[in-house]
Amino acid sequence: MNLFFITFDFSKIDNNAWIITVVGYTVVFLLLASMVILFNQWHRIKDHLAKNQRKKKSGTEIQEKADKNTSGDENAAICTALYLYFTELHDEEKYVMTVKKVSKTYSPWSSKIYGVQNSLKNG
Repeated sequence: MNLFFITFDFSKIDNNAWIITVVGYTVVFLLLASMVILFNQWHRIKDHLAKNQRKKKSGTEIQEKADKNTSGDENAAICTALYLYFTELHDEEKYVMTVKKVSKTYSPWSSKIYGVQNSLKNG
């Protein structure tokens, strides 16, 4: 039985390569972690910057807005009310479809086909 083993010798790796590897992984991890934090807190940062900009323009203090976070129960009640409101807007309609068959024997396409078929039969 012939088995192939792949061996890796860590002693042949230079110390500078280890330093570059550790620094590289650390930088990438820290940048990804900071991006996650930034994207999760973006709405707060944006609101803070907008508030500072309005303060500079008006020169007066701006009252803090109340936190608009609502609970799941409140969201469910709002969604239910909207659903009921929008379903009452439409009248009850009869869902009856009438299909009327119209027979047209002449069309430019069918006349060409008949002409081709007739010329083949006569020839």
